[in-house]
Amino acid sequence: MEYARIKLAGRSQKQLEEICSQIKEIAHKYGTSTRGPIPLPTKRLRVTTLKTPCGDGTGHGNATYDKWEMRIHRRIIDIGTNERALRQVVRIPIPEGVKIDIELR
Repeated sequence: MEYARIKLAGRSQKQLEEICSQIKEIAHKYGTSTRGPIPLPTKRLRVTTLKTPCGDGTGHGNATYDKWEMRIHRRIIDIGTNERALRQVVRIPIPEGVKIDIELR
């Protein structure tokens, strides 16, 4: 059976869930089979920096750090290959922070 695999990645989990629900709604409307959304492990990107530009910290020999973290959430949805359904999926407005890949299998 042929299907399209849709991979979504983004920083906002809420945006990903909204897009996944829209894709499932389109698939249900056109009567195609779906599988997912399958959550993949979240990538955590961490950056630690010194707060002071001189590198000495707050005095007394203690350095203070800022810790920043960005999380990348990922989802996979498999949808049956229905040409009309896939056209509608491509027309979904995708927010700026979300990456989407569609591949036919």
